[in-house]
Amino acid sequence: MPDIGYAKGIKPYQSSAWRITIIFSALVTVIIGTLLLGMYRQLINEQEYQLDLHLDAEMTRYQQMALTLDRRSFATQVRSADPKVALIVWRDSLDLVGSLSMIPKDMPMLPEKREFPVFTGGPEKLHILTGGMVMTRYGPMLIATRVDQLGTLIDKFTNAAITALMLTVVLTLALGYLFSKAILRRLVQYNRLSKRIERGQYSTRLPVSWREDEFDMLAKQFNGVLDALEQNLAAVRGVTDNIAHDLRTPLSHLRIGLEQLPSKPKEELQESCAIITEELDHCLATFDAMLSLTRIEEGQQTLELQDVSLITISQDLFEMAEAMAEFNEQSLKLTTGEEFQLSGDKYLLFQALFNLVDNAIKYSGEGAEICISQNRNVISIQDNGPGIPEASREKVFERLVRLDPSRHHKGTGLGLSMVKAILSRHNAKIALTDNQPGLKVIITF
Repeated sequence: MPDIGYAKGIKPYQSSAWRITIIFSALVTVIIGTLLLGMYRQLINEQEYQLDLHLDAEMTRYQQMALTLDRRSFATQVRSADPKVALIVWRDSLDLVGSLSMIPKDMPMLPEKREFPVFTGGPEKLHILTGGMVMTRYGPMLIATRVDQLGTLIDKFTNAAITALMLTVVLTLALGYLFSKAILRRLVQYNRLSKRIERGQYSTRLPVSWREDEFDMLAKQFNGVLDALEQNLAAVRGVTDNIAHDLRTPLSHLRIGLEQLPSKPKEELQESCAIITEELDHCLATFDAMLSLTRIEEGQQTLELQDVSLITISQDLFEMAEAMAEFNEQSLKLTTGEEFQLSGDKYLLFQALFNLVDNAIKYSGEGAEICISQNRNVISIQDNGPGIPEASREKVFERLVRLDPSRHHKGTGLGLSMVKAILSRHNAKIALTDNQPGLKVIITF
């Protein structure tokens, strides 16, 4: 399968997991090698210690035996000594008595000892002995014991240790290679899905397993980014559609007006130019509002901070909007409570709050009752008009979104987006709720 192959991508032995495996394998090998070396040294030291104890005990025994037995009895004891315990040789006058037929030259006195070989006629033709000379009442004697069996044991231990080290290296490298392939298999899958995203399939999501490992955490984070990207793209498409919808009519009017302008009588030219200018002003107002909104959202517009009284700004809203409400035969009321002051841009805050009052007057209809209420850090604007459906209350804060499909009311569709941006810059929250009937807007500073 080409998606799982590694020919065009990273190989398992090129991955970071493989490098970590190499380091881990080397570390484990060093640790195990150190432990085996320590065990080897401990084994050697223990064998040396036991050998010294054994030879020392035999030396003491035969020295005591020489003190308590006569010469003949002593010789009998030497002849009957068990060679599996110790190899004893004593020179009785000219004859050698004991397990060996010779005494090597230059043998040291116990506790000093030296190794020497002994040839036999059996299947094991060469034995390695170690021992030393002991001075007794009847003269010097040799006490020795076999150490070739110890050497065989040490050789077996060494071979086993080398085998264990080799198996450790092979197993760690094999497991590391398989682990690298498993990781790369998931990365290849992620890469394949990312190719789909590059081709515009933004609904693609990375799989999340039950393991909840670091790859799953990365997949969740990446999926969250894709969700945000898909939402932003949908918002861009919506804004584009809204721009086209809002500007198509005035631009069409402009084109028709410009086409008809040369054929207009002289006395109608001024009025026609005024109509064209008005349409152009509407288009420019839309773009100016969008640029201003972007500057506020991105923090590019510096706030002129000053102390702002919520009671004062509520009173200013009432005075500014009272005439508009009377013109629409609406009732506008103001109620204020406990004072609250904050540090903010008074002009921008008034612009945002007046936009909300203006919307209430514009959309609640003739004869509506509108109330501006303030108490401490909360300002609410409520009316008894048709309100906004619950499913659309968050949507109205998007750019160029207008719930009136026919665009009966003139506007840019950026008012509530501007309101939310200004309030966000002042760390305030806005919520739309049902006034039963009508709409209630709650701003909390």
